[in-house]
Amino acid sequence: MINRKSKEETKRMRHAGHIVALVHQKMREVIEPGISTKELDAIAEKIIKENRAIPTFLGYNGFPASICASINEEVVHGIPSEKRILKEGDIISIDVGATYGGLVGDGAWTYPVGKISADVQRLLATTEESLFAGIEQMREGNVLDDVSAAIERVANREKFGIVRQYGGHGVGHSMHEDPFLFNYSVGDKTHLKTGMAIAIEPMLNLGCDEVTVNELDGWTVSTADKKPSAHFEHSVMVTEDGPLILTQLMP
Repeated sequence: MINRKSKEETKRMRHAGHIVALVHQKMREVIEPGISTKELDAIAEKIIKENRAIPTFLGYNGFPASICASINEEVVHGIPSEKRILKEGDIISIDVGATYGGLVGDGAWTYPVGKISADVQRLLATTEESLFAGIEQMREGNVLDDVSAAIERVANREKFGIVRQYGGHGVGHSMHEDPFLFNYSVGDKTHLKTGMAIAIEPMLNLGCDEVTVNELDGWTVSTADKKPSAHFEHSVMVTEDGPLILTQLMP
């Protein structure tokens, strides 16, 4: 069942999303060669708690951290570690969730570490573009597949791989609600209605579509061909006035 949020619930989701945006604002400042993903996790957790929110990811199905930190060929669900030190030329996806007043904000961004190659820069720019192409379709009267198809068109234009096993999802009272959102067209005719909130999160690869899950930690998803992957995500609500990005800084 798809939950539609009330005006009061929307206010709390915007506040949760604001906290997520605060974390990403700080990540832009501190991500540089030499920092560990464990340090990034500690910074994020501090910001979330200082703003009277709960780190949504921490303990979720046993996940041991407040952010997912996925480097280079890692797509999603990378576990922060003091042993994972960023170096020049890396890219890192930071995925973070904050729960405020019982409502969840969920957002991810992929950051360059110093100077990166032109091909990887194109991957980041295209994945971000595909996110906003999907967001533009979050309008009452459209269907869910309009969002998926918009993401796919951008990815196909640049001939990037599209992760098939993972995608976007409803968000609100829990991190994962109905509906599931594919990042490619599957013909889903679910109608978009005011109050529906969806975490849109394209994951595009420089190489193939296929991914694998790390057998040792049971979490980290990586590209099968070990080529870089980018991941961008906003929580977005359908409103009478068009798409509302929830995971952005409020005035």
